[in-house]
Amino acid sequence: MRRLLLLRHAKTENDAPSGRDQDRRLDDRGRRDAAEIGGWIGRHPPFPDSVLVSTAVRANQTWEIAWEAMQDLVPPPRVEFVPELYGADPTQLLEAVHAAAAADPKVLMLVGHNPGMHELALMLAGSGDPAGRKELGDNLPTSGLAIFDFEVDDWSDVAFRRGRLARFVSPRLLKLASGD
Repeated sequence: MRRLLLLRHAKTENDAPSGRDQDRRLDDRGRRDAAEIGGWIGRHPPFPDSVLVSTAVRANQTWEIAWEAMQDLVPPPRVEFVPELYGADPTQLLEAVHAAAAADPKVLMLVGHNPGMHELALMLAGSGDPAGRKELGDNLPTSGLAIFDFEVDDWSDVAFRRGRLARFVSPRLLKLASGD
């Protein structure tokens, strides 16, 4: 079995000082949400063995803050910064997942962007948590985390509609669950 975690970057400023979309940084809410989702990941094994992160500033910051929140709880994963994740469509993202076969992690995390991450999540979900699938159908929000299990032995066998949505988590859903 293989587990895939799709984490969308956290909430950002509207415009970067440079004017480049790739340079947009997390805002205060984004920093809080990234820490919250990182803490959640750290309390809910299995943990990522390998993490692929978009090179956009907001994705880097999301990973760094999430990692800071979980680093005392989980073993350090192999982290790779992948320029091709920025602006990637679902097929390109799936290619990145297939490429993970070389390192062969049991649990892989991608930190990236919509619309590609949301579209990939929708295309992977063949079964799984009905409430999570309904919630995910609307959006993969900032700091949203979709967790899929695949009954395969190799990442190259991961395919659209073959995933089981194990869990869908977002800061908003965590707040609702805690009653805050």
